[in-house]
This record gives sequence, structure tokens and C-alpha cells, in this order.
Amino acid sequence: MTTQKIDIAGKLAGFTEHWAPRRIARVNDYEVKVAKVRGEFVWHAHEDTDELFLVVAGTLTIRLRDGDVVLGPGEMYVVPRGTEHCPAADEEAHILLFEPSGTTNTGTAGGTRTREPVDA
Repeated sequence: MTTQKIDIAGKLAGFTEHWAPRRIARVNDYEVKVAKVRGEFVWHAHEDTDELFLVVAGTLTIRLRDGDVVLGPGEMYVVPRGTEHCPAADEEAHILLFEPSGTTNTGTAGGTRTREPVDA
């Protein structure tokens, strides 16, 4: 990690893989991550924490059991703890995530899409 300013677009330009979060900063016991997403993720929940999604580029749909939340660049949404959700993007989108250190990206679902974030 660094104590200098962070170029979010530059960090996103450093990788191509979808649904593979990259850690770009720590704030106390939280991690700031960026990811490139395309297609549909998995339905999951985080029982012990909220999850913040901020769209940097593209369009992200956060599917919820009672309706979708569609986000464009500069828009954010906080999924409340315990809420089942499924992020999706028809075209590639770039997102920033803010969540406690150690939060598993697939929450309670697990599976092949589970990834530990790596430093960008």
C-alpha cells in the first residue's frame, strides 16, 4: 500500500480479468478495491457487513430479490448486510468496492468465483 495519491483509472488499466478484485488502499479495518465486471456474478449475501459499490465506468445492475438497482458512473449503492444480491453488467463496467478486510467476494455462496483480493 502507498501513502501517496492513488490513480483509480491507472489501477484499473493494470489488469483485464473480470470479477477479480484488486486492493488499492486500506482505511482502518476496511479495504478499498477496484474490479472490472462483465456478465452476471453469483447470488450471495454478506451476513456481517454492508457492501458499498461505486461505479467508475459503465453500468452496473445490482439485482435484489425485490427489484434491481441500476448504477452509472459516479453513482453508488450500499447493499445492507444480510441482503441477497447479484451484481451484473451487460458490458464491461469498472467499480470500486469498500468493505471490511477479509470480506469474501462471494459471501455465503462460495464457489468457483471466490477470490482473495490482490494488491493492484
